[in-house]
Amino acid sequence: MMTRILRSLLVLGILVAALLQVQPALAKGFGAYLADIKPEEVFPGADHFGPREGNPPSMAAFKGDALLGYVFETADIGYSGKPIRLLVGLDKSGVIRGAKVMEHHEPILLVGIPPEKLTAFVDSYVGRNIVTKVAGDANAVDAISGATVTAIVINDGISRAAMQVAKARGLAGFEAATAATGKRSLVDIPFAKADWQSLLGDGSVRRLHLLNSDVDAAFQKIGVGSPEPYARAGVPTEQFVDLYVSMVSVEGIGRNLLGDAEFERLGHWLKPGQQAILIAANGDYSFRGSGFVRGGIFDRFQLVQDQTSILFKDHDYRRMGDLPDGVPTFKEAGLFRIPDGVAFDPTADWEIKLLAQRPTGPTQKAFTSFPLRYHLPDRFIHAEALAAPAATPAATTPEAAPASDLWKKIWRGRIVDIIILSLSLALLTLIFFFQDELVKKGKLFTYLRVGYLVFSVVWIGGWAQAQLSVVNVLTFTGALVSGGFRWEQFLLEPLIFILWCATAVSLLFWGRGPFCGWLCPFGSLQELLNHLARRIGIRQIAIPFHWHERLWPIKYIIFLGLFGLSLNEFALAEQFAEVEPFKTVVLLRFIRDWPFVVWAVAMLVAGLFIERFFCRYLCPLGAALAIPGRGRLFEWLKRRKQCGFECQLCAKRCPVQAIHPLGQINPNECVYCMQCQVIYWDDSTCPPLLLKKTGRGKKPAPRPTPPAVAAPTVPKSVETASV
Repeated sequence: MMTRILRSLLVLGILVAALLQVQPALAKGFGAYLADIKPEEVFPGADHFGPREGNPPSMAAFKGDALLGYVFETADIGYSGKPIRLLVGLDKSGVIRGAKVMEHHEPILLVGIPPEKLTAFVDSYVGRNIVTKVAGDANAVDAISGATVTAIVINDGISRAAMQVAKARGLAGFEAATAATGKRSLVDIPFAKADWQSLLGDGSVRRLHLLNSDVDAAFQKIGVGSPEPYARAGVPTEQFVDLYVSMVSVEGIGRNLLGDAEFERLGHWLKPGQQAILIAANGDYSFRGSGFVRGGIFDRFQLVQDQTSILFKDHDYRRMGDLPDGVPTFKEAGLFRIPDGVAFDPTADWEIKLLAQRPTGPTQKAFTSFPLRYHLPDRFIHAEALAAPAATPAATTPEAAPASDLWKKIWRGRIVDIIILSLSLALLTLIFFFQDELVKKGKLFTYLRVGYLVFSVVWIGGWAQAQLSVVNVLTFTGALVSGGFRWEQFLLEPLIFILWCATAVSLLFWGRGPFCGWLCPFGSLQELLNHLARRIGIRQIAIPFHWHERLWPIKYIIFLGLFGLSLNEFALAEQFAEVEPFKTVVLLRFIRDWPFVVWAVAMLVAGLFIERFFCRYLCPLGAALAIPGRGRLFEWLKRRKQCGFECQLCAKRCPVQAIHPLGQINPNECVYCMQCQVIYWDDSTCPPLLLKKTGRGKKPAPRPTPPAVAAPTVPKSVETASV
């Protein structure tokens, strides 16, 4: 038995190491890829470079006095929110002679993907002509397996920057560009009321409308056919997406689209000079993506302007509810602000690139993108350098600011889901408060518990996608430590907010059990699968208690490591938080790269043999909740003096081995399934009650003491005669 246990732990340990490995040979500093690039690596044959100059900046590559071409750097923002720095060599005919990655912070490339794949991908650009090859292949991205978004950023950055350098330097047959004359700036014009059609007509709002047939044609150009049998093919004449984009930080546009109150709120959200855009859409395809969670990134679109590309993260996003009267109703809409510190010119052209994906195998996907170009109407732009750029609406003092109603709009938009979740929490509260009566009806309580677990998996996880994560804990504590805490940030996700409030209250009454044992979709899924495994005869592995209690601390070590890491490198902590398979199973439904799927499946399979295996030993969220749960105010689970001494039935039947052999319940590990309470009140199962019921548990009554018999009295005459 111990051999099987040790073998299982060894396999799981190998999986953990494979998932969380970091390439130490390539990393100079934890959580980053840094490489020293020699000149000959990026431009073979060159012996020295000239100064970095021009727009865009580049360096002339020389062999002696002969000019061979130019070397330039790309620094597009990747999935991590930080630049991916590449050095690229381009000769005079427009052919790429070398391309090397100097630095990146991409989590997916630092976790489980060997550096050879990144090197091979970048090397594939060497020898390509930027006019006939790279530009034509801009949408045909043969992505790095497991790092599609990063591959798209690299592909787009190389092709776009190479074309700009070629045009500026007169390479590949282009005439050298002349310097631009004059400057452009935003001009503050009096506000004028305008309706939706007017804004759409003058270009203040731009539209991208795609049918399924348009998407099919785009994929056919890159050699990709129908998504079947891996996904359902869309009806050609039906709408794929109807997407609208607008720069709403400009008052003449934003106040008309958002309304007065929301535009004023936008002004408080933006820093002076910072810009924001509105993206709204209808159709089957979501520009947000089904896998978006707090702490995540929007990977289905990016904003591109010249050499700058932006992938938006959640802290620069606000979900929009209903827009004012006169503006169409959209299935989804959001405000996105340009990240602070990113170079962005609101007077210059920019575009939104919408990424569409199509499965080509069980885990493989092909991608193509659709651009939507945006140019601010000329009436908002001053063509001379005389006028200073207009600032975004000035923020007033907090006391004078209007009450925020954005989160209220979002809550109104999800009122049905909020009611369902609130009713389910009310039901769970009643279950806990009246547990003594419910557990006496063992069969009814079992049906009630299984039904609630199914609700947790199907509705909370599958429908509402309200799976809590340790990332939420790290985000909350990070906001407190940094001083950037705002209730509005957490109110924007109503179901997550309600669940966290309910969990916080339950910690005071019952510890971590209510969430871990009833409300966690992944934990519920593990328990249901284990019940099914028992029914079909899968033999369970019983871990000896002395090993069991030594495995408990693993999840606390994981949590403390993530917490400490998040204080300095939050993005890296998010990367390591993938030890939680919640996102893979509940949010993305296994539509992920294979290492994450393997890890998630391994945890579920382990749970078939050891009930709630992940919850017991590895869950950092459970550890995070157990620590404050130690301060609960009440002890609701009843025990008898015989527990652990004369009887160990509850300890043997506890699904997570939270009961010590001596009888006491460990609240840090208890998931509050109440199986022990069902036994406690069942006089046909609980040995002390059973003995009492049959009378065998009573002490025998003491035998009555027979009355003392008095000695007979002998007459003195007889006594004398005898003598």
